[in-house]
Amino acid sequence: MRRIPAPAKVNLALVVGPARPDGKHEVATVLQRVDVADRVQIEPSEGRLVVGGFPDDTLVRAALEALAAEAGTAPCWRATITKRIPVAAGLAGGSSDAASALRLANETLPEPLPEKRLLAIAAGLGADVPFFLRPGPQLGTGDGSELAALDLPQDFFVLLLLAHGAEKSSTAAVYADFDRRGGAVGFLERRVALFDAVERVRRPRDLAALPPNDLASSPLAGKLRALGAFRADVSGSGPTVYGLFHHRAHAAAARRRLRSLGRIWVSVPTWYG
Repeated sequence: MRRIPAPAKVNLALVVGPARPDGKHEVATVLQRVDVADRVQIEPSEGRLVVGGFPDDTLVRAALEALAAEAGTAPCWRATITKRIPVAAGLAGGSSDAASALRLANETLPEPLPEKRLLAIAAGLGADVPFFLRPGPQLGTGDGSELAALDLPQDFFVLLLLAHGAEKSSTAAVYADFDRRGGAVGFLERRVALFDAVERVRRPRDLAALPPNDLASSPLAGKLRALGAFRADVSGSGPTVYGLFHHRAHAAAARRRLRSLGRIWVSVPTWYG
């Protein structure tokens, strides 16, 4: 039996383009893990797949079934998910759980699959899943699953704020609204701006030059900047808002000021699960 953390992610930038022939959208995004994490435990099971601890799971079950099919074996694992990452919050908790389950279950196989085949399985589950199989921050392009490692500073603090009553629209609805308002116009220019800004990052404060999230915005980001965040934005399609701070004391002070608004975590970047 093994158990590992399944960390949340934030999109430090998210530039979105037109819909592709497969129905997905072109994106360019900067993906960063933080140490707010679920826990995923995997152990062999006799005869069948059992997923417990989080009854609303779909991705972990799908991941283990896909792994078994690829390996030519029966899906005989018991998976237990302990949730800490809020569901449907723009933090990719389900994708992270699925990637952690893939890693752990693959290690139990007599002949574990190589990384390339695991990544292919992950990409079939969702655009965020492959990220959690790669260490460190990544630049996601294509539908977000084409990854390139980034050398970004990690010495800052991340405040996550999920406002009381905030409800995430479905991802499909968020993208449909993006299309209706013509959000893809200027995508190529914004993508180049993102690439250029990433190339210039040397210190944490340089992350402030990354372009804003194309899919979602929030007035809470402005509140975080007013309280000392050098960058603040919505993660993914929301509704969680993040703020980046140079010092833990400043992030903690912002947490105290905003604690009446919702659930708040002060976290740090993390390199792997």
